[in-house]
Amino acid sequence: MLGRRQIREKVVKTLYSYHQNPIKTDVLEKNMFTEIEKIYHLYVYELNFIVALKDLAENQIEIAKNKYIKSEKDINPNLKFVRNQVLLQLENNEERLSFSAKHKNLNWELHDELLVKTFQRIVAGKRYQDYMESTELSFEDDQKFIGKLFLRYIAENEDLLSRVEELEISWCDDLHITNSMVQKTIGFFKENQPTHTLIKTIKDEEDRAFAKKLLLQSILHWDNTEKKVEERLENWDLDRISLMDKILLISAISELDFFPLTPARVIINEYIEIAKIFATDRSQIFINGILDKYTKGINRA
Repeated sequence: MLGRRQIREKVVKTLYSYHQNPIKTDVLEKNMFTEIEKIYHLYVYELNFIVALKDLAENQIEIAKNKYIKSEKDINPNLKFVRNQVLLQLENNEERLSFSAKHKNLNWELHDELLVKTFQRIVAGKRYQDYMESTELSFEDDQKFIGKLFLRYIAENEDLLSRVEELEISWCDDLHITNSMVQKTIGFFKENQPTHTLIKTIKDEEDRAFAKKLLLQSILHWDNTEKKVEERLENWDLDRISLMDKILLISAISELDFFPLTPARVIINEYIEIAKIFATDRSQIFINGILDKYTKGINRA
């Protein structure tokens, strides 16, 4: 599921979109939650990529068995990868299967160039070769291997990033979220305990209400919050602040004003982290300074 930081990211992106193209708030809110739901699609798309690697390995084993002249390796193939317990659980996950059946665009073809290229890199790598040669047969070992495989060959795969961007422009910014979701999913699997559910994007109504309130309060009090920012600028005009920096400050101050139960330092730290994704290194320092000055000025703990 999305943590509060990821929800804040979505609010910030929605506010940015709103500033460029103002629309009715009910439509804006609907669009935001639609974008959040799309994260789940990307999450399943990545899970399907992992399963497709297993399918491709099985397919190549079958092709080798049907060769006219077979080697010993073709006759007695190493099945450790295709029998990996985590891969098997993921392959048989009911929620993944059901969602993929409804959204066939999230499935991978075995002849897909990106899939084949990635598989070839994996097979040629030392980590894969060591895993296949090891006599260790444990769920923990299988889980550790798939986790490392994902981080090395999928999460950091530039070609996959390009593909994702082609399919859905918003996915490019969401990949770091789904990468974290996939890592957690791999870690959640338990030996001999098939997992039937996957991670949800929105945990509960409380998170949904948080996203909605933060978005609407930021828009409703936009002009007033801009003045609060301007009052705390030193030798700097409001117009000279980048749009993203301004939106980060407006969202953060709105949260400080309308979510009194969340500690100020937590909110400030969250927006500094978000600035690392959407803004510059200087932005982080600037945003921290303005928010720190604001919280001290209103005695916000």
